[in-house]
Amino acid sequence: MRAPLKNRRVAALVNLTAATALLLASWQMTTADKPRELDIAELESVIGEKTLADVVVSSGGRQITGKVVAGGDEFAFIAYYPAAYEEKLIEQLDAAQVTYKAQPPVRRTFGDIAMTILPLLLFLVLIWWVMSRSIGGAKGFGVLGGRKLVPVERPSGGFSELGGIEETVRDLQEIVTYLRHPERFQRIGARPPKGVLLVGEPGCGKTALARAVAAEANVPFFSLSGSDFVEMFVGVGASRVRALFEQAKSVAPAIIFIDEIDAVGRRRSSGSVPGSDERDQTLNQLLVEMDGFEADAKLLVIAATNRPDVLDPALTRTGRFDRRVVIPLPDRQGRREILAIHAAKLNLHPGVDLETVAARTTGLSGADLENVLNEAALAAARRNADVIENVDMEEALDRVLLGPARRSAQVGDEDRRISAYHEAGHTLCAWFTPGAATPHKVTIIPRGRSGGATWMIPAERSFMSERAGMSSLVAGMGGRAAEELVAGEEGVTSGAAHDIQQGTELARAMVAHFGMVPEIGPVWYGDGQTPPGTAEKIEAAVRRLMDEALDRARQLLREHRDQLDLLAQKLLEMETLDYEHLEELLGPSVNPRPSAREDIVEAPAR
Repeated sequence: MRAPLKNRRVAALVNLTAATALLLASWQMTTADKPRELDIAELESVIGEKTLADVVVSSGGRQITGKVVAGGDEFAFIAYYPAAYEEKLIEQLDAAQVTYKAQPPVRRTFGDIAMTILPLLLFLVLIWWVMSRSIGGAKGFGVLGGRKLVPVERPSGGFSELGGIEETVRDLQEIVTYLRHPERFQRIGARPPKGVLLVGEPGCGKTALARAVAAEANVPFFSLSGSDFVEMFVGVGASRVRALFEQAKSVAPAIIFIDEIDAVGRRRSSGSVPGSDERDQTLNQLLVEMDGFEADAKLLVIAATNRPDVLDPALTRTGRFDRRVVIPLPDRQGRREILAIHAAKLNLHPGVDLETVAARTTGLSGADLENVLNEAALAAARRNADVIENVDMEEALDRVLLGPARRSAQVGDEDRRISAYHEAGHTLCAWFTPGAATPHKVTIIPRGRSGGATWMIPAERSFMSERAGMSSLVAGMGGRAAEELVAGEEGVTSGAAHDIQQGTELARAMVAHFGMVPEIGPVWYGDGQTPPGTAEKIEAAVRRLMDEALDRARQLLREHRDQLDLLAQKLLEMETLDYEHLEELLGPSVNPRPSAREDIVEAPAR
């Protein structure tokens, strides 16, 4: 298993630093107290000044060493002299009455030489090792010395283990047929697809879908990330692409899966961008390899990304990635199927209603839903229970959507009262506003950064109507309107800040993107695209929508003031109220309960 790119680079940097430190230490040891070399004239001068000490004459070795100690400038010295000068040198030392010691010449052994050059050799070896590790065998990313560097898998399972993506599976079934029976395409001269680009939000199942295709086709599966190709050394990524395709062709039919292909397939720029040469060369090699498919290559490239807008047009043109398969977030039925698939691996109580869980998890991906069930299993384990029950599922949903409960938080009586009225305001406005999301549960237990929460179950719709948008604004401003009704001398609090932020964003989308206000009209205004004078009109229309929503929320709460007080009091007593409690306290809602709806039907074929 190859180490992640980041870890390999960190390890290389550590090794290089250690080698450099070792070389510096060796250099310091070899240069510490290095004696000053004197020529013959300087040597005769210091002898004449009689400022020498610890003098050693290497007889026959033609060198003299010692110390100069005069004038406060003490230093060690060494001088070399010709053999004919030795007799004269001895006479000068005797005349100056310098005490010296004669010794045979020092012969440098092999060990001395080895200790001198060993640090340098070690440093060079470490540099070579670091570069070879970083390059990863530039002559072969696929096979190096008989060792396969890209693991080959044969995934098990198939489309039956995936849920909520029936249309996507139908789009890919043709790919499976091609890998299983390529002769069908060859017989009629059809050009088989070379590449499939999977596009979807993180966690929607792109990798699982690619593995399922390989499992259904029963072919080898090569899986790697786009960042695995790119290194700091230019040319390495291109060689890895060549080696990968050679390895895949040797076992064809096969599938190459490149996750996060935007790491290597980003749009090439005309200017010189630092660090882009290696990525551009790698992308060019990938384009060449995909162009080089033979008709009978039986090789398929599947890539995944959540940023298709940044990919190079040459990569997504026909003949390379022939298919673009969009994997949407699952709808309610899809979430129900995904939950059932993951729940089959858990010890789930028969009374757990997965339909309600699916209705409450609008907007969650498949990975999020798996996390919900895992959190439920952990909650059951904390209770030391043998099965997962509804109470564990409720705790898991609350934890995933808002964070863990902060039951130890110190909340004053006044803050609890404001939180109770705030959440009661949300609940009442949503309960009695046609088209609003239906409240499923309300609590004043602090979770995450919030002091309470009202869980809404929105209707499963592909489009948002103007009435639904306005109803959402009214429900969102219900908390602020309730605070105004019960505000004391200190006035309203900052508790509605997040509600105001979300409402403003929705109102601005209704005005500038959806064309839902007459004074702006059906025109899209993106960031930085607003002409002079229009920005003020947009802000005025947003302010009008927010004011209208707050006024309608105030009117609703004034009409239902008794129920507002009753609901807030029950929240202070019980802290959490579910749908049944709300229906008992408030009567029937003007909006049906989403889990009981039967209005979701299959869209007609176009």
